[in-house]
Amino acid sequence: MSPRIVLLPGDGIGPEIIGPAVKVMNAVGAELDYEERLFGGASIDAYGTALTDETLDACRQADAVLLAAVGGPRWDTTDPDKPRPEQGLLGLRKGLGLFANLRPVKPIPALYDSSPLKRELIDRTNLLVVRELTGGIYFGEKTRTRDRASDDCVYTRSEIERIAQVAFRTARSRVTSVDKANVLETSRLWREVVREVHGREFPNIELEHLLVDNAAMKLIAAPRHFEVILTENMFGDILSDEAAMLTGSIGMLPSASLGDGQPGLFEPVHGSAPDIAGTGQANPLAMILSAAMMLRHGLGMETQAAAVESAVERALAAGLRTRDLGGTANTKQATQAVLKHL
Repeated sequence: MSPRIVLLPGDGIGPEIIGPAVKVMNAVGAELDYEERLFGGASIDAYGTALTDETLDACRQADAVLLAAVGGPRWDTTDPDKPRPEQGLLGLRKGLGLFANLRPVKPIPALYDSSPLKRELIDRTNLLVVRELTGGIYFGEKTRTRDRASDDCVYTRSEIERIAQVAFRTARSRVTSVDKANVLETSRLWREVVREVHGREFPNIELEHLLVDNAAMKLIAAPRHFEVILTENMFGDILSDEAAMLTGSIGMLPSASLGDGQPGLFEPVHGSAPDIAGTGQANPLAMILSAAMMLRHGLGMETQAAAVESAVERALAAGLRTRDLGGTANTKQATQAVLKHL
C-alpha cells in the first residue's frame, strides 16, 4: 500500500507550485497516494475557518503532509474575532503535535552571487535552524482592550527538553543555543534545561549559548560559525528568515515540522507571494526541495530525496534562474529544468 500524502495548496502561489513538486516526485519513482484539501484563506472562503476538523483528521491519518503557502492581503484583519489563514498553520502544528521545525540553510555554489553577502562569507556555510514550534509567545494567553494588549510567553521544562534532544541528535559537533537570558525568565529556564540535557545525554557535542541579538549579528558576519542553531519559537521564526537570505532568495529554502510518531509537515519557508499569484512566475524550487525533505524525513526515501536535491543543484549549475534569482525562467520552465536533470 502506497504512503498517503495530504496536499494543502493553500493560497497565493501555493496552488501553482504544489503541482510541480508532485510531478518531480512521480518522476523520481516515489509511488504515493495524494489527497488534496483546502487550507488557510481558501478554507476561510469556503468554510469560515482556516482549518476544518475534517482536514485536520485527514492530516492525522496521512503518512505526511505537504503544504505550499498560506495568507494574503484579502484576509488581513486586526479584528481578533475574525479568522486569519495563519491560524490554520498554528492549529495544524498543535493538532499534529509538531514541536520541532527544521530549516536547513546551505547556499548552493551556483547561486553564491545571488546572495547579498560576499561569496567568501557564505562559502561552505551549512547550518540547520531547530526551532521550537508549539510553545512561547505565539501560543500564550492573549488579552486585548482598547488601550492595552498582552501576549504571555510560557515554556515548560518538558517542552525545552524535547526540542533540545532533537537539536543535539542532528548535530555532528556543535549546537548553538540562542536565548535572551539576560532579560527573560523563560530564557533563563531555557538555558538551564539545555545545559542539563547536554550534560546528561550529549556530553560529546559542543554547546555554546548566544543571546539572540548577538546571534543575529554573527549569522551575517560569520555564518560558517554555526552548525545547529537551537532556539525558541519567535526567535527561531526571525532567525531562520534572516538565515534564508544567505542563499540569495527565500524562494530557495524548504522546511520540515516534526513530532513524536505523528505525520510530519513539509513546506517552503517563503510566503504566498500574492503580488505574483496567477502569473506563472513563482519559483517552485523551495516547494520541490520541501518534497525532498518529505521523502527523506517523512517517508524514509533517502535515494529519491537525494536525487531530487541533486537535480535542483544541477539545473541551477546549468543556468536555471527564476525571476527572484535574477533570471527569466517561469514556474513551468523551472520545473522542466529539474525534471531534465533527474
